[in-house]
Amino acid sequence: MMRSLWAGVSGMQNHQTRMDVIGNNIANVNTTGFKKGRVDFQDMISQQLSGAAAPTTEVGGVNPKEVGLGVQTAAIHNIFTQGNLQSTGVGTDIAIQGNGFFCLKNGEKSYYTRNGAFGVDKDGTLVNPANGYRVQGWMAREMNGEMIVQTAASPTDLVIPVGSKDPARATQNVNFACNLDKNTPEIPEGANAADVARGTWATEFKIYDSFGNEHNLAVSFTRVVGNPNQWRATVNVDPENADFTQTRVGLNTNDGTTNEFFVEFDNMGTLRRVTDSVNGESNPGGEIILQTSFTVPDANPDADGNPYRQTFNINLGTIGSMRNTVTQSASKSSTKAFAQDGYTLGYLDNFKIDSSGIITGVYSNGTNRRIGQIALASFTNQSGLEKAGDNTYVESNNSGQANIGESGIAGKGSLLAGALEMSNVDLTDQFTDMIVTQRGFQSNASTIRTADTLLETVLSLKR
Repeated sequence: MMRSLWAGVSGMQNHQTRMDVIGNNIANVNTTGFKKGRVDFQDMISQQLSGAAAPTTEVGGVNPKEVGLGVQTAAIHNIFTQGNLQSTGVGTDIAIQGNGFFCLKNGEKSYYTRNGAFGVDKDGTLVNPANGYRVQGWMAREMNGEMIVQTAASPTDLVIPVGSKDPARATQNVNFACNLDKNTPEIPEGANAADVARGTWATEFKIYDSFGNEHNLAVSFTRVVGNPNQWRATVNVDPENADFTQTRVGLNTNDGTTNEFFVEFDNMGTLRRVTDSVNGESNPGGEIILQTSFTVPDANPDADGNPYRQTFNINLGTIGSMRNTVTQSASKSSTKAFAQDGYTLGYLDNFKIDSSGIITGVYSNGTNRRIGQIALASFTNQSGLEKAGDNTYVESNNSGQANIGESGIAGKGSLLAGALEMSNVDLTDQFTDMIVTQRGFQSNASTIRTADTLLETVLSLKR
């Protein structure tokens, strides 16, 4: 009879533990990235009144007689099912869709979380503003003119330098893809200005010098008399100041002596060859690149005392190709230069985060530059992680070591900026479990009361 008392006590104690877990789940129903807990019970060791007996030739086997001694908590699991994603519109809010954890650092101590409510401190470091833990990832490095993120390196603090400068860049390449009208009239020498304008297709495009100053690149194409498929091209940087800029064009070199070159087309309207004043004819195949130079105003002279000249490439396209190439067709002359790679000084105004965790800076000069990438961690047994408060986890002996890498790799989920993952607590399940737990607790209390009544009856036998 005493066994029933202790069994009831164990039942009440363990149902109280289950109620504690349910209460914690309900308390965190609106906690960002919270993962609910679940209590599993198992029976305690049983007292054997008699053992089992094997069958004999005379009688059959006998089962053991055992009395259970109560219940105990087998495990309290963290259930890492996906929570609903809620849009916030805040650029530094990030949700994980799938497996994985954000990596945080407090000094040398590592923490892991599903809570992506991040912000930027006064130094530009991406942090969890609730506790100051620093978000880990990889900062981009410039290699061969491009910003590269090396995810094989060890993660470090992510710094977003809001307000930092993006230095001005001189134009290095200008790409042309215009069409020249085959029916443009030939204009003989000595023609008046109106006729010259009627037989010329003029293009203009903005380029930049090393100071970030804007210049006007003007390239005009005029039909050559006597050669129906050849055009004379004249290049000027800042035509209104052509005597100073002294624009020069050379095929595959910057040693041109004039600002003119000739473009010739085949009977299909594609580029056949290009010639200039110094280097003669272009190669039979490949891209046509003309190096162009001009004098930069208000610049220091070079080591020889000559005016400083800036050089850039004019790319006319590929011989024999119709794609992104200057062509000649019996249709209206169209377009002009379609791309150049220079820009003026800019400041980091904003940044955005994509599904791979790549942070891209948006500058006031219209350029986008990669800043870094957010790291994610995964574990062999994520349920083995230990809770460390502040919605964070730490490694345990049974979780395995953190496998840190970029999102979308090795089972890690994708990221969604401007959203947060909500708690995965379902109130319907929790209230149902609460009712079941309450009834279990009450039933165990009834077991104790009934056993007490029986003991009282036994004690009253001697009266």
